[in-house]
Amino acid sequence: MQVKVFRHGFRKMDENLDSYLEYSALEKKLASRTIKAYNNDLRCFNSWLNVNGILLSEAVAGDIAEYMSFLSSSGISPVSIIRKLSTIRGFFRFLQSSELRNDNPAELLHSPRQPARLPHAVSVEAVAALIDVWEGDSPISIRNRAMLELAYGAGLRESELTGITVSRIYLEEALVRPFGKGSRERIVPIGSAAVKWLSLYIDTARSQLVHGRSTPVLFLTYRGNPLSRMTVWNIVRRSAEIAGLKEHIHPHILRHSFATHLLRGGADLRVVQELLGHADIKTTEIYTSVDTSYLRDIIDRYHPRSGGA
Repeated sequence: MQVKVFRHGFRKMDENLDSYLEYSALEKKLASRTIKAYNNDLRCFNSWLNVNGILLSEAVAGDIAEYMSFLSSSGISPVSIIRKLSTIRGFFRFLQSSELRNDNPAELLHSPRQPARLPHAVSVEAVAALIDVWEGDSPISIRNRAMLELAYGAGLRESELTGITVSRIYLEEALVRPFGKGSRERIVPIGSAAVKWLSLYIDTARSQLVHGRSTPVLFLTYRGNPLSRMTVWNIVRRSAEIAGLKEHIHPHILRHSFATHLLRGGADLRVVQELLGHADIKTTEIYTSVDTSYLRDIIDRYHPRSGGA
């Protein structure tokens, strides 16, 4: 790649980067891991620009296009390049809104095509087997059962499971009010199974796990600390092993299965979008492409010319 301008030893971090990260944390209230990713992406781009003697805020569309080409030739996946370009767009959008630039040089650049990745869902029977392994009366068993019932019953993300507080559970109304991405909250009805086990957990098991501490978080470890996302992963994986499921099961599969089973049962796509907390219905539409084998089975069984009816 040709270097347009070279200044020996030119290494300088753009002071606007810290302002953008502070804005993202305080004003947009993004998660710390998101801020960390933004910081890494923008620092890498700034270092690449430094070789050309350019600061991050000074980049033009051609610089960004060259950087995307550089990343692609370096073997970076399209998914990662899309994320990095999105981060760069956000940075220049911040500069533009702060009147530090008149344009957003990344706005008109096209992202590389992202390979389609269909969400994986498991059968209703597999989910039931996964959840039913926790039938004991110990605090940990009751906690695990309540957590899995809520994960599948409300389609929650791992971060929503670990972050939800007792005050956001409304058992009498059979509702939960999780915080989703971008601090967007939503109301999700839950079924009788989730209500039953959450009630049992809150009334009995949680009081044994909290050890007299004062914490608003719903799901706790045996030492009274909030569950980590890794612990949730381990609980789901252990549940699948006990249930004898051969598939690779992780917490997000319960969310995928929640959406897939609702749509299969006839739920409206807009309703599922609201329940999942998707800002864009295009994100929800991917579920309509899932499980074509189920649709094939319906045709084979019920269509008069398929031979099954």
